[in-house]
Amino acid sequence: MLDQFVRAIAEKIRERFRPQKVILFGSTATGNASDESDIDLLVIMETQLPPFRQASLIRQYLDDSFGVSRAIDIIVRTPEVVEQRIKEGDFFLKTATERGIAL
Repeated sequence: MLDQFVRAIAEKIRERFRPQKVILFGSTATGNASDESDIDLLVIMETQLPPFRQASLIRQYLDDSFGVSRAIDIIVRTPEVVEQRIKEGDFFLKTATERGIAL
């Protein structure tokens, strides 16, 4: 069962940024996380900003909302980029979208 903190993070992202999907991947998704593990999120959304800038805005919003003490890695991609990269064989995006947990 996912901890409430992870679900609350996803809810805040959905409320503020209206992404198509928020996907938890990595050790937290597989149940292998330790106390030091970060939270890995793939946020699929339309944005006019460069992905790293949009991810930074999301992270700042979460920091302001929660005073986040746990490390959160956010990767932002548009739906078109995800679709194209998966077609091109992008292992990371294929694995994250197929094995990750949609929140």
